[in-house]
Amino acid sequence: MPLKNRGTQEPAKPRVLVVDDEEDLLELVRYNLTKEGYAVECVGSGEEALKAVRRQPPDLIVLDLMLPAVDGLEVCRRLKADPKTRDVPIVMLTAKSEEGDMIAGLDRGADDYIAKPFSPRVLTARIKAILRRDDARRREELETTIDVHDLSIHPGRHEVTLAGNPVELTYTEFALLQFLAKRPGWAYTRTQIVDAVKGEDYPVTERSVDVQVAGLRRKLGDQGHYIETVRGVGYRFRS
Repeated sequence: MPLKNRGTQEPAKPRVLVVDDEEDLLELVRYNLTKEGYAVECVGSGEEALKAVRRQPPDLIVLDLMLPAVDGLEVCRRLKADPKTRDVPIVMLTAKSEEGDMIAGLDRGADDYIAKPFSPRVLTARIKAILRRDDARRREELETTIDVHDLSIHPGRHEVTLAGNPVELTYTEFALLQFLAKRPGWAYTRTQIVDAVKGEDYPVTERSVDVQVAGLRRKLGDQGHYIETVRGVGYRFRS
């Protein structure tokens, strides 16, 4: 029997959060998704869903529309309004099949919609399609260079050049510059910047954002003035 290479790690299973107040449905979805190779977490309320997602954002959320207290539409709205969780795909579930409910879910940012009763095979197929699309989008973003003024930012290579000359940045400085340069002219609060740039090994606080910006401006030299302070708000990259 061949020994497993201890130096080789298996790819992490895609994480799916399922939110529904029906125990039988949760178990049905958990069983079928687990069988397909997903890591599944199930919760029974909107409040639990918000806590679970903010604790550790999953790769996708299956979200029931009709939940007690905080319903699925409100959960979807809050998650899509948060920079830290807005890119997590959401598949809405509901016992209703009226067009108005479908439109309401999609208007709040849901990526797909399935009416109950549904086939687990159909749900699994929808999830696979969304995750493939999401992965393709992320890969495309990594390969797309951000060119603004004399700056060129390559996310995939983690490289920045200024008028053709390389600029050495820390992980956090790079993430901050990339975040601001993606949308020149848009103003972001320090809280939004923290949520967007912090990494597991690179803790950032609101107060330290000012320090990071000051360091980034120094490294950009004459181009540092393109990172503007927006009084009472935070920062933006000049358009």
